[in-house]
Formats: sequence, structure tokens, C-alpha cells
Amino acid sequence: MQWLEWSEAAFAEARTRGVPVFLFVRAAWCRWCRELQDSVLADRRVERILAERFVCVRVDKDRRPDIDARYSKGGWPTLAWLDDSGELLASDTYLELEQLVQRLEVVADYYARNRDAIRARIAELERERNLEESAQPAPRGRATKLSLDIVEHVAHTVLDTADPVYGGWGREHKFPQTEAIDFALIRWSQTGDNAMLQLVLRTLRGMQAGEIHDTVEGGFYRYATHADWSVPHHEKMLDSNAQRLFAYLEAFQVIGDASFKKTAQGILAFLYETLLDPVTRAFKGSQDASPAYAHLATRAARREYGAPATDPTIFTNWNAIAASALFKAAAVLGDVRHKDQALTTLDFLATELYDDAHGMYHYWDGGYHLPGMLTDHAYMLRALIDAAQVTGDRLWLDRARKLADISIEMLQSPNGGFFDTSHDPSARGGLGRRNRSILENAVMAEALLRLSSLTRIDDYADTARETLASFVGDYKRYGHFVAGYARAVDLLFHLPIHVTVVGPRGSELVNELKEAAFRPYLASRIVQVIDPSEDAALLERSGLPAPRGLELARAYVARGRESYAETSDPARLPALMTRIERGS
Repeated sequence: MQWLEWSEAAFAEARTRGVPVFLFVRAAWCRWCRELQDSVLADRRVERILAERFVCVRVDKDRRPDIDARYSKGGWPTLAWLDDSGELLASDTYLELEQLVQRLEVVADYYARNRDAIRARIAELERERNLEESAQPAPRGRATKLSLDIVEHVAHTVLDTADPVYGGWGREHKFPQTEAIDFALIRWSQTGDNAMLQLVLRTLRGMQAGEIHDTVEGGFYRYATHADWSVPHHEKMLDSNAQRLFAYLEAFQVIGDASFKKTAQGILAFLYETLLDPVTRAFKGSQDASPAYAHLATRAARREYGAPATDPTIFTNWNAIAASALFKAAAVLGDVRHKDQALTTLDFLATELYDDAHGMYHYWDGGYHLPGMLTDHAYMLRALIDAAQVTGDRLWLDRARKLADISIEMLQSPNGGFFDTSHDPSARGGLGRRNRSILENAVMAEALLRLSSLTRIDDYADTARETLASFVGDYKRYGHFVAGYARAVDLLFHLPIHVTVVGPRGSELVNELKEAAFRPYLASRIVQVIDPSEDAALLERSGLPAPRGLELARAYVARGRESYAETSDPARLPALMTRIERGS
């Protein structure tokens, strides 16, 4: 098989030969993708038809999430049939040999007979889309529609759609929806709704006890196919394990369940032992599925059998998610090495996968590829803001501001929110139409709200508000999958506890106060260090005084424009923060 990359050259060949494009969307960790490629697509009849009557393009769905979002049929492998301009004609998932042979002949024959009609119909649809887009109203004035009714609606949906026995959401395909878990904890913290807390505990304990949990080497498999978290698909992903790490750490912070701490430590062990790349000091993307390996009950037996391969690709968005979870691990477990690893990972991303002209690049495989994706900008911005808070170092805040400004310039939609890709006038087919993901827009909006709090610059908050407002008419159709959106909306109305430590950056007392501010569980917090000698303008915008007399540093606790408490005692600070949140 001669597989081509997604490129102008591939579509030029299709036009020259007058044939359609066969697009194979696969994942490095996908067992069925490998089986399709090694058996069905390797059949001589299939190879002959593809060579004679198609141009064949193969993409990795994780390396090309832009293509995946526009052409995949909801799972992998996806087999998509495109015309020579990249427009989708039809798509399938896994096909057996005879099914595929028949489909290839049908598509090729139909395309040969109806090529001009297909082109005309696609051009007509494109004109209709352009008219619809040009008729969309501008978002200004929509912000008044944002209300806590959105949060209440999603809260009810999260509870009503959850599994009352095993926790989580869904039955046949059961993914741990970590955004919903986090949102439920926030709601419990704010309202005292015990049903929310019990949902979180039922879900986390169900996953712990289910086959989706690897109790031998730590971490979790991607998803389960039964309601009781059994019969999993055995690939292990960096992003989903990092998200689950965060969820177990937060739950341990809330109730002190030692089993949650143990589970979190198991995830950390998997990340460090299996996915950490010794060269870049960032994390690889995934470990392949191997049911035979997964069913071995000891490490010794697994060593003898041989571990599944890992995908060495370094993905920006997934590594940023991991860094945020590692910062949480450092605070909750009191282990500074997790913070150090998070900073090392972020520094690699900021150094090797960023430039001022394009922002973040999506992945690294010895070189950097695919710039200007919202998913990378949003999660990286969130992680940079985490780093700025955890370290108190201005470097990370400066990087965050620069990335936010680039994101707004490159990706902001005139109708509100952010596009998933940067503008590319040469993009063809589905890539010529930029999408807006509600999940990634919510992550970006929440990051901008936090950046606004840290910089005391209202423009970032205004952009976040417009972003969230642009989805007001659309969010209900996503069910519990928009818990992250509801969490971002909630942040507009329930401002975070803001702890500002004023004193010499890096001094012992400043560090003690900063670290103390991360100890308690809060629905939301901002922790900031302002050094009077280095951050004079920021100190002035904050309206806070510099330490006076013999006082070396002082922590000020506020919410919005309301000041509540101040102290120079690290031992008192967590209790003050908790009392203020509960009182509010």
C-alpha cells in the first residue's frame, strides 16, 4: 500500500486521475485499527482496487485532531470517502473484507459516473453554508443571557443521567467523565448537596473496584464496555489518566479516603514508569492495548511477557493536562518532585513547541508539527497559569499573557468564542470550515478568567464572558458533557478565593504562605505572589500595601472586590480560606 499524507499533493493526484480519496483515520493505540490494516487492507483484492481507483491517505487521529473532528464516524478506525476537493461523500467504521471490497467498488463506480454532479452539489452546499454563516448575529449584548440557571440545569442533568448503582455515566461505553466529577465536587462544596458528593464517591469507588483499574502497574484503561466498569478496552492514555489523577487527588483532599490516595499514587507510578520520556522529560501519548498483558496478575509475569508498545509522540494538550495534575499532586501529597516534573514538562513545551508567530504546536516527534490548535492553546494556558500560581515566578505569568494574546488574535471568532484551528486560506474540504468546541472554549474561558484575576486586567475576563455567552443557546443539547462549560459559567458568579502573598519573591515566609494556600480543598482559588520591588505596577493595581516595618510578608484573602482577612501565619491561612468560602 502506498499511503500518502494529508496534503495538497494527494488531492492534486486525485484530480489528475479523476478518482476519489480513501481516507483511513487510525489511532496509534487502537487494536482494531491495526487489525484492519494488517488483515483487511493488506488483502490483495483491496490493495489492487485502492491502487487503481483511489488515492489513499492515512492520518493518526491524535496527531491530526482537526481532520478527526471533521471526518471520523464516532470511532476508530474510520474509513472516509472524499471527493478530490476534500469534501466528505460517506464514511464507515470497521468493515470486514467482503464488505470493504463491495463498498470500494460501489464508491468508485458512483464517483466515476457522477463526478460532475457531486461537484455541483457540494458547491451548492458550500454556498448555503456561507449564507448561513454571514447571517449569524454578532455576539455583543448576549452576555446578559448568562445566568446561574445554566449551572442549575447542568447540575440536574449530571445527577439525573448518572448511573445510580456504579456511578459514572453511560452503560455500554462507560468513560469516566472527569469534568462532571469535578463539577459535582464544586457543587457539593458550594451547596452542601450530599447527592453530588455521593455521586462522586460512587463513581470513583466504582472505577477503583472495576476492571478498568490496573491494580498491578497503576493507572486506568481508556474505557469500559459494561456498566460495572468491567470488560475495558486496554489502551492507556496520558490525558485520561492525568484527568483521573486530578479527580482522585481532589476527592482525597475532600474526605481523606486513603484508598483515593493510593489510587492517585498508582496513576503517578504509571505515568513515571511507562510514559515519561527520558530524553524530553515530557510524557509519551499512550500505551497500546494488550488484553493478554493486562490479565497477568503480577509485575513479574508482565515483565516476562513483555510490555505493550508506547506511542512516543509528545502531545502539547495532553502534557499540559498532565502538568496541571502534577501540580495538584505536589500540593495534596506534599511531594515537591511532582511540581519539579510539571515545570520540566512545561518548559519543554514552552521552549520546543512554541513560537511567537504561531503559538503552540500540537505535537513533537523529533520536530514540531501542526500549529494554532485551540486544544493546545487552552490547556497550555491553563497549565501556565497553574505554574504561575504554584511557583510565584513572573516568567510563567508572562508566558501565559503572551499565549493568551496570541490565542485571541489567531483563534477568536467574530461571533464569540474561539475556533478550533487558525485560519488557513489553503485548507480544503472540511478543514476549510473552522469549528467551535464547547469543551475547549470552556477551558479557554476559565483560563482567561483566572488570568484576569492574576493580572488585574479586565479585558481577559470580558473575552471569557463573551466566549461563554456565545454558547448559551446551544449548551443544553450536550447533556452532562458540558459540565466543564457550567463550571466556567459558575466561576463568573462564584468568584474564586484570591490569596495574594505580598513579599520578597522566593523568601522562606512567602513560600510557606504560598504553599499553605494550596492545602485546603476549595471550589476555586487564585494564589498569587507580588514582590513590591519587582511588581510595582501590579501591586498598585491590586490596591494592597507592601509589608511594613519588620513584617517580611503578608497574605491577603479576598473574593472579588471584597477583602476578608490577612495573616502572616502560614498555619492560620488554610483555615481562614475555608471559613471564608463556607461563609460566602
